[in-house]
Amino acid sequence: MRTRTTTASAGLAAMLAAALVLSGCSASGGSTTGKGAGASSPAGASPAQVPAGGGFEGPRPQDQNLLAWTGDPNDAGHVTAQSAAGVGGRVTLVRMVLREELTWSNIWLGLAGIDPNAQLSNCYLGVYDAKGTLVASTADVSPQLMTEAIAKPFPLAKPFTAAPGTYFVALLLNGTWATNALTLKATGAGISVNAGLNPPSLRYSTVLTGQTSLPATVNLAEQSTSTINTGWASQWYAIS
Repeated sequence: MRTRTTTASAGLAAMLAAALVLSGCSASGGSTTGKGAGASSPAGASPAQVPAGGGFEGPRPQDQNLLAWTGDPNDAGHVTAQSAAGVGGRVTLVRMVLREELTWSNIWLGLAGIDPNAQLSNCYLGVYDAKGTLVASTADVSPQLMTEAIAKPFPLAKPFTAAPGTYFVALLLNGTWATNALTLKATGAGISVNAGLNPPSLRYSTVLTGQTSLPATVNLAEQSTSTINTGWASQWYAIS
């Protein structure tokens, strides 16, 4: 009986010791991996947290009091130039995707060079929605294209509330000018601007010919890149 009692007591002691060990592991994190991670930090310190939305995200339109743009104007160093015969009367479309609602009052254009001897008339900027409907336009901007080769705003005749979605900035030029004098700011993207895209979602395109005003609707399925691919591409625009 004494031998059995001694054996039973020893077994009970072993079970209690095992229970204490398991209890200690659970309180300290439950695994050697957790304990090892904690050992690398000072006692009582929590691991460093990365703030939500932290990190450098690059220039934003709001940094320059703008609402949206086709790209950072700091990268718009190239210029695009076309003859009057090449783009006159064509509606040039540049896609912009808005991800939040905004009030659209102005279209900013980067004017790189002017032709003091140009004869311009019936030149307009406008906005088409994803269905090809004209939702806003400027008055004739011919006089503004003859002065100050800078980035400048062209006011819409009537501001409008632009819901999130796809829009197309439209440019229509008419008249005569020297090919390498009247120029617009752009990137150096060239024909790669439409990589991976097809009508009606081309980023840069033209539609129609012989226009003297922006039509009420355009068929986006008819977007063409023939003129874009000759160098009339990647113009810089912004919204305010």
